[in-house]
Amino acid sequence: MIAKILSAALGTVGFSLLFGVPRKYYLNCALIGGAGWFGYEIALRLGCGTGAAVFIATVLLALLSRFAAVYRQCPTTVFLIAGIFPLVPGAGIYWTAYYLVSNQLNEALSSGATALKTIFGIVLGIVFVFEIPYKVFAVARPRKKKEA
Repeated sequence: MIAKILSAALGTVGFSLLFGVPRKYYLNCALIGGAGWFGYEIALRLGCGTGAAVFIATVLLALLSRFAAVYRQCPTTVFLIAGIFPLVPGAGIYWTAYYLVSNQLNEALSSGATALKTIFGIVLGIVFVFEIPYKVFAVARPRKKKEA
């Protein structure tokens, strides 16, 4: 499990590099991406289905992204887009298309349904967290030093 979390963190940094995220945010992106995958793994081990596990991981990831954005004073999308990368069902979408083209409709349906559950879990998790008011995350704002 630790290898998977580290892989997710490194993949998140790679995706951050690809998306042009400033270097000073790489560590935050890695921690958020790794935490999202950790949440996914824990949810699966607790018996959640794929869609529910992705939803739980996305909620965790989006919460951490919003806190990091307030603390680092930058847009939330810097952390959210990079951090969500390990959860995106790229392989599921690929295999769905492959099975459709090769006329294996039962496999395409199965693979496509799993990919859709994952996509809906991601979307609902992000929407859920973005409905929380900004004031809740303002506690992460760095304190300004008082001048004498």
